Amino acid sequence: MQGRDAELRRIELMLDDALRGESGALLLHGEAGIGKTALLDHAAARAQGLRVLRVEGIESEMELGFSGLHQLFLPVLQVLDRLPAPQAQALRSVFGLVDAPVRDRLTVALAALSVLAEAAADMPLLCLVDDVQWLDQPSVDVLAFAARRLRAEGVAMLFAARGDSPGGTARALPRLHVTGIDRTAAAALLPGLAPPVAERIIDQAHGNPLALRELSAALTPAQRSGQLGPLALPEAPSALPSRLQEALAERIHRLPEATRRILAVAAADDTGDLAAVLAAAARTGGSVDDLAPAERAGLLAVSGAGLRFRHPLVRFAAYRGAPLAERIAAHRALAETLDGAGHAHRRAWHLAAAATGPDERVAAELERVAEWAGSRQAMASASAAYERAAQLTADPALRARRLIGAAQRASEAGQDERCGALADQVPQPLQDPGMAADFARVRAVVELGFGSPARAARILAEGADATAAERPDKLPVLLTDAVHAAFATGDAALIAQIAARAPALPVLAVPSHAFADTAATRREDGDAAADGDATADGVSAAPAAPAASAVPTVSAVPAVPAVPAASAVSNARQPLAELVAACDRTEVSLMDRLMTGHYCHLLADHATAHRVASAAVAHCRDRGVGGWLPTTLHLLAQVELALGRRDDARSHATEALRLADYYDLHHRVAHLRALLAVLAAARGEEDRTRELADRALEYTRPRGVGRGTSDALWALGLLDLGSGQGQRALDRLAAARDAAGHPLMARHLLPDLVEAAVRAGRPERAQAPAGALAACADALRQPAISAQSRRCRALIGPDTRAEEHYLAALDLHPADDGFERARTELLYGEWLRRQRRKLDARDRLRAALERFDRVGARPWVRRARTELRATGGHHDPALAADSPIARLSPQEREVVRLTNREIATQLLLSPRTVGHHLYRAFPKLGIGSRTQLADLLGG
Repeated sequence: MQGRDAELRRIELMLDDALRGESGALLLHGEAGIGKTALLDHAAARAQGLRVLRVEGIESEMELGFSGLHQLFLPVLQVLDRLPAPQAQALRSVFGLVDAPVRDRLTVALAALSVLAEAAADMPLLCLVDDVQWLDQPSVDVLAFAARRLRAEGVAMLFAARGDSPGGTARALPRLHVTGIDRTAAAALLPGLAPPVAERIIDQAHGNPLALRELSAALTPAQRSGQLGPLALPEAPSALPSRLQEALAERIHRLPEATRRILAVAAADDTGDLAAVLAAAARTGGSVDDLAPAERAGLLAVSGAGLRFRHPLVRFAAYRGAPLAERIAAHRALAETLDGAGHAHRRAWHLAAAATGPDERVAAELERVAEWAGSRQAMASASAAYERAAQLTADPALRARRLIGAAQRASEAGQDERCGALADQVPQPLQDPGMAADFARVRAVVELGFGSPARAARILAEGADATAAERPDKLPVLLTDAVHAAFATGDAALIAQIAARAPALPVLAVPSHAFADTAATRREDGDAAADGDATADGVSAAPAAPAASAVPTVSAVPAVPAVPAASAVSNARQPLAELVAACDRTEVSLMDRLMTGHYCHLLADHATAHRVASAAVAHCRDRGVGGWLPTTLHLLAQVELALGRRDDARSHATEALRLADYYDLHHRVAHLRALLAVLAAARGEEDRTRELADRALEYTRPRGVGRGTSDALWALGLLDLGSGQGQRALDRLAAARDAAGHPLMARHLLPDLVEAAVRAGRPERAQAPAGALAACADALRQPAISAQSRRCRALIGPDTRAEEHYLAALDLHPADDGFERARTELLYGEWLRRQRRKLDARDRLRAALERFDRVGARPWVRRARTELRATGGHHDPALAADSPIARLSPQEREVVRLTNREIATQLLLSPRTVGHHLYRAFPKLGIGSRTQLADLLGG
């Protein structure tokens, strides 16, 4: 380990931490041969007191879902019996130990996390994952998931990957770039060479240890002594690994022909199983004796259990150096050897590697492999199998179907870019209407991930138009997906136009009625809509987005879309009641349930929306539909915010963001950041609000995600409003209202917009939003909305009626919405002080202050306290002292609120990590047990 002092110290610290019960992860990355594997070997050699688990990525095994995870966990599979039954079943299924589908890859990831934690309970673990770039993607996803969540289990995880800037799932791991060693350390690796020869080798190797060894090993004795000078090496430095590959190829070329053939078989194999390699080699005339020259040359190591190439580059050189005919023969021999049911997927891939043209028999086997992998949530592997099957398919229609299947699975694996590339390969036109409908959904996924939700909605709507006559069964799912995408734009006219295609469907009848006033109209203020191109339905090009934190430029009197008609809302309620009833009877799809929750939220029936959203979340959890869990949690958090349950909203939005990030749902991540920014703004967390809002706007603005843009601007406007920046708040909130579009979708912004206009000294700017809010209150007839409307009427109306409106608002506010009630009390108290009724004002201001204090709304606390002091009153901080829970970190706060093993599943932590957080939290709370914790939380 010459020249590796810094890297060794980092690794040894991780080993020491694991022995003390702390977990850690590190990704070593650098060019081929730089010494990453040697560092892993050193860690294994120094791991006294730790159990070592190891897996190496193999290029030919990349498409075998969860093969790497299986190899890593083989020594500890007995701990599966300790896992919760769903987790144990999921792992047994993906490992092929039982024949059962897996509905959600999150369950597999949680199971892997639990396996590591349970195995480490017996003995601290060192997990070594080499050649991550060649490990199958499902295994990489799961192991990276676990590595990011291990805390206090005693698990050290070392990953090694080729490349200066590794991407993919492993990007979030702590990393260490392994670079070349210096000339002094390099010279120590070249004993016995004449000094000029050593200098030339050092120049060629660029500090790469493997290159140093292989280039020197490739020299003849005469060259090593320097007798032939100059060396038979290129005059100018050539790029590694090509020069290194040439050296390795030369060493392999010197071996006997029979040895080269068996090396090709070993390189094509993906098991390392000596018996399998020898059985396949026997079919090509080889035997175990043919391995001896390669062993003596140090190219591979052979034991009774298996064989291992000394370096992945040796395997690569052995395989690529073999003639095509020998590689084909090797794969055919392995396919014939691996003929058992348990090796069906490996057999199919070997047959595919041996195919030189279309072969329907092999393609059909690969399709079965794809179906098997998909049932185990190995979507990346399923996609690869479908793609290879398509490549071996001669019939254009069958090839199109398999490519669409590959694209769909790529989308489910979070590979949106690859999904788009596969979609581009689908032969056009598609004659089968059902296939065309599936293709439209694939294209919409790509568009939603990389383009605009308006275009995604239009793709789905046009797909519905094209297939409605021949495949009416495809119409509901296409149009429901289209409406769901259109909701993200904030474009009510687009939503209504899509819904009008099938207004008899209750899930489409609701928006058809609710947005009837906008179906044939667009905004008239010159603002661009969400889409990036001019389109047939009037979607026009979006303007260049300003910097995320910039205050939008807004005209003096912004245009406001038509207010909602009471008749339109009334007409929407009947089909919505049908949807709610169907949801209560569990007769609807998840998407219908999700849209029902959105509609209830839109029409301010938040109690029903909460029930529907909670059921949708439970549906995803119970049935393992993890990919949709962030979306349902997002809806639940939105509803909880509307109900004033801010702690619940923050908890669910935080969980949803973790999941959306895990599933690479960038669109949903942006929405959730915007929502969390709103929650942070109310608490006065300025830095966090701006960071979350800016990152959300970076995604939403250029893609026309109007709802997300609106929420992010709302957060920034609310932050300004709380800090007394009236004009900035007004401009932000006006832009947020425009991005949200229809007053029903901008309803939550209107009270803030009215207050901002008044505080900015621009009461004329308050009239339009106050009128829109009044229209919403009349149409919706919900107490919470009516309360906000009466508060706004008090703000902008004559003093002679202000008190009447404030008192009416306080009567209407729901009891559990402390923040909104406190805002009304604050404004009422401010009005009373201006009327010189100081004693009355003190009571209202003190009540507002205490409510703001309870919900942690610090800017509003300061504002209420300032107003209270202006009346000559004071507030005893002891009456509303911070809860002991406030002393905890956010992670500790979440842990102490839960009580059992479900903590690990909900927070994506291992049970031992949960215990570690509790151990740290108890002293901060002044308690020593869960019993005392329950008493504290109850108080």
